[in-house]
Amino acid sequence: MSSKKYAIGIDFGTESARALLVDLADGRHVATHVYNYADGVIDEYLPGTKIRLEPDWALQNPADYVRAVEITVPQVLAASGVSPDDVIGLGIDFTACTMLPTKADGTPLCYLEQYRDNPHAWVKLWKHHAAQPEADQINEIASDRAEDWLFRYGGKISSEWFFPKALQILNEAPEIYEAADRLIEAADWIVWQLTGVETRNSCTAGYKAIWSKRIGFPEPSFFAALHPRMRNIVAEKMSTDILPLGARAGGLTPAMAQATGLRPGTAVAVANVDAHVAVPAGTVVEPGRMVMIMGTSTCHMVLGNEQKIVPGMCGVVEDGILPGMFGYEAGQSCVGDHFAWFVENCVPYPYYLEAEKKGLNLHQLLEAKAAELKPGESGLLALDWWNGNRSVLVDVDLTGLLVGATLATRPEEIYRALIEATAFGTRIIIQTFEDNGVAVNELVAAGGLPERNKLLMQIYADVTGREIKVVGTDQAGALGSAMHGAVAAGAAAGGYDTIQQAAAKMAHLQDKVYRPIAAHKAVYDKLYAEYVALHDYLGRGSNDVMKRLKRIKAAALQQ
Repeated sequence: MSSKKYAIGIDFGTESARALLVDLADGRHVATHVYNYADGVIDEYLPGTKIRLEPDWALQNPADYVRAVEITVPQVLAASGVSPDDVIGLGIDFTACTMLPTKADGTPLCYLEQYRDNPHAWVKLWKHHAAQPEADQINEIASDRAEDWLFRYGGKISSEWFFPKALQILNEAPEIYEAADRLIEAADWIVWQLTGVETRNSCTAGYKAIWSKRIGFPEPSFFAALHPRMRNIVAEKMSTDILPLGARAGGLTPAMAQATGLRPGTAVAVANVDAHVAVPAGTVVEPGRMVMIMGTSTCHMVLGNEQKIVPGMCGVVEDGILPGMFGYEAGQSCVGDHFAWFVENCVPYPYYLEAEKKGLNLHQLLEAKAAELKPGESGLLALDWWNGNRSVLVDVDLTGLLVGATLATRPEEIYRALIEATAFGTRIIIQTFEDNGVAVNELVAAGGLPERNKLLMQIYADVTGREIKVVGTDQAGALGSAMHGAVAAGAAAGGYDTIQQAAAKMAHLQDKVYRPIAAHKAVYDKLYAEYVALHDYLGRGSNDVMKRLKRIKAAALQQ
């Protein structure tokens, strides 16, 4: 047995899962492997059927999660040559809220023949937005009842969260709700499969299921006000036993040990959320430094020593990110997805030819062309709501907008305007936090976008007026999960006793720092003022044209 010890982190994303084998001494990445989900995001037809899903649905197959573990872990062990005896911990993180109904033994209902053709029996992915009516009902009833917990979530519950999705199952498929012995986050479900023990983690419970360390879940009377059958949802289908982050959920079962090549009993950490687990992986263990996890969407995470109420935040949870601190979350629903939509749908063929000739992909070509433009030169301004607004408006029914286009407008100008729009969206989140007593002095960027798009990072620095540092890995989620796996194992086994100790040794930043350019910021201040005017006019009820257009579209599709 070697004196070196290792942990594995598995980052379950929207389209794929990545396993990372990490040296616990310094966080060195030893081996990594990615598994692309066979069924991907299910948003058109249920697998193997002609059953078409309605708009705003997004499902997944839980079998993909198990396959991800069984494929990626043996691959990183084989690639590294590390002995399973020296892998002391395993941690996982997940997109959230991603939830599913199961039987008492953890069997997903979509595995069972009698339920397989019902979409509600499958995993509801985080970006399943079809529960917006249920979210509206929850918000209205909570407001009418003056529920104190509503303020911890910025005054609104998102359609992406646990109870809107659960209520949608009950409203639209009561037979599935009745058949479900458990309603559970996919993060907790995969830990259940690894350990044979059902656990619930404080991160998803706190941020996505209205749980508080001091108060617990809302009262049964609140759930009864939503639906009589929902009164005892927590007692009947969930759990009040919520475990802290870094805790040991259990040991790897013999069956999963055989499937992965790890040793039975290997410590498995309590589940975590992909954005939240990236905070200590970004060296952030103190207030005032906001971590932006930038990918298809962006999550904004910041720590505080006390609880403040911030309108439109996704939540503030005690011990929700690090023990002993209040963790704040906000976010944008459409960032990388924004740019991908444009490249896939709006770029003329000559740009494809030019990119091919230069040996670039379209994003790289458009970034290079957009970088030649001065701030404000395009005359364009966009709203970044192509997938609704998460913070600070919390409204999935808002849509995108581009203002200022002319017959002379070029693709790179639109591409830059879309980048600027997401930067403006981040600035309004920062401003809202600071206006409500939560300091944001520095930005730390993680995820795929900071690695791929340097122009985007400079624009964010210019728009926000803050320095931006970049996490020293493009796998912050997997690294953070491995760090929590090391904490679950503990110092006695060669790991760490606290996540702060793990961060001090295993987390690193790049040398590159993006600093705001004063002349650029002066222009962006003017554009931001216009952004805020449009943001408030179209997002706060003065003109609901976006929602009316969605209703007209829905009616047309039903004809």
